[in-house]
Amino acid sequence: MTLPSTAHGTRPPATTAAAAVSLRAGRLSFGERTLWSGLDLDVEPGEFVAVLGPNGSGKTSLVRVLLGLETLSAGEVRIAGREPRRGSPHIGYIPQQKALDPDLPLRGRDLVGLGLDGHRPGIGFRGRRMRRARVDAALAAVGGTSYADAPVGRLSGGEQQRLRVAQALVGDPAVLLCDEPLLSLDLAHQASVTALIDRRRQAAGTAVVFVTHEINPILPLVDRVLYLVDGRFRIGRTDEVMTSTVLSELYGTEVDVLRVRDRLVVVGADGADAAHCHGDEA
Repeated sequence: MTLPSTAHGTRPPATTAAAAVSLRAGRLSFGERTLWSGLDLDVEPGEFVAVLGPNGSGKTSLVRVLLGLETLSAGEVRIAGREPRRGSPHIGYIPQQKALDPDLPLRGRDLVGLGLDGHRPGIGFRGRRMRRARVDAALAAVGGTSYADAPVGRLSGGEQQRLRVAQALVGDPAVLLCDEPLLSLDLAHQASVTALIDRRRQAAGTAVVFVTHEINPILPLVDRVLYLVDGRFRIGRTDEVMTSTVLSELYGTEVDVLRVRDRLVVVGADGADAAHCHGDEA
């Protein structure tokens, strides 16, 4: 679904079916600092929404709200029609790629299995055979069968990230939240992880919310962009949001957006690439 954009974001119309993600009049503040306010966003099943913006703009904080790890200061949020909560089976989460301890006593299949019951210590998934079958299927889907029984800390960064994708998808979530999952990966592994995510959302109608500092690796997949800057935001199609006019308004300074072949290059008024300041936040 494509919605018109405005200078203050998009207010989606009421829908008869529950959106995969629904945020209404969302505000998130820490003390006197407000990251964003009046944020309305519906993400439909199978839709791919990229979340962009500079450090401290509230991208990771938005993911934490959707995961149930942060509480909105105002407004309401629903995931598949329900309030978000820690360990929700409706949500899959792919974090940033971070190297694991080489001596970590965990196999590839163990890491993936945590996506089924890691949030329920001591309970376990009903039926060992069923659990193993689902883990094996998730491993096969990401091409990880050959290192299913290898120590995860001894695998390459790309292999570890494939396992994190499998872990996020093994529970058959309605929503996949991705927080900078391509950081530290080379171009080949970026392409493979992105393809895995896109294959899943097309096959199962999984909604994807993808936080990133660089839109180009996912540009062909993006349905809409949410761009956050200093409490201001814009929501719309890529060609509506990623323009010199819109980004200049958001940043409050002259910004040029150039299309070079199939890539977008964002350049600030001082000649620095504005994309370089899009990164992680606390």
